[in-house]
Amino acid sequence: MAKTTQSYETVAIFSTTNGDEAVTALVEKFKTLISDNGTIDSEADWGKRKLAYPIQDETEGYYFVVNFTSVPDFPAELDRVYKITDGVLRTLIVANEQ
Repeated sequence: MAKTTQSYETVAIFSTTNGDEAVTALVEKFKTLISDNGTIDSEADWGKRKLAYPIQDETEGYYFVVNFTSVPDFPAELDRVYKITDGVLRTLIVANEQ
């Protein structure tokens, strides 16, 4: 029996202090991780934006948004990888209503 899939949206804010190449590497890393474990429905590159308040003494972050479909177990793994990856300032993963 096939596992049911769910639609999710994730927003990640990456540190810009390590330069554009580091940001690009993080974007590619997470796009690959998501596509290996589900289907990317859409992605939006919001680019560099001023943060509402400093996070880890940084005032600017690189925003990246992905809508994806996966099995319900995957977002917990994605969150775990976000937390152990250097250069990730903030993340949010939400389930979309079907």
